[in-house]
Amino acid sequence: MAVRQTDPNVMQLTPIIAIHITFASIAVVLGPLALWTRLRSIVRPRWHRAFGYAWVTCMIGAATSGIFIRDYTLPNVGGYTPIHILIPVTFFSLWRGLSFLAQGNYRGHQLTMQWTYGLACVVTGLFTLLPRRYLGQLLWGG
Repeated sequence: MAVRQTDPNVMQLTPIIAIHITFASIAVVLGPLALWTRLRSIVRPRWHRAFGYAWVTCMIGAATSGIFIRDYTLPNVGGYTPIHILIPVTFFSLWRGLSFLAQGNYRGHQLTMQWTYGLACVVTGLFTLLPRRYLGQLLWGG
């Protein structure tokens, strides 16, 4: 019986990567819903709160699980690649957005959460499509 060797340059789906992808995917979907419920013409505070809490929870889950994902094939330090810099940025941004909310600074909260979604979901999501990343391999046929 032949044992199939895996290519060390190909990222494999592990439980932690599956957890990370699940949290991140849900956050990508929930973010626009939370933002949509607070448009000037559409104000649904209960829905905004519900989607917002769910989104923050998913973002914390994605950032926390991202700490445990290592990639030794890309330029890295101890398995941490440049994309990992966004983990502390995400935690700080979530804390800052919630701090603004607690202070009653709704404009600060709004801008912080919009930027957090843009950087942590959209920009980071695009980085995951690099050919050596798991989703990139699925997309590009790696």
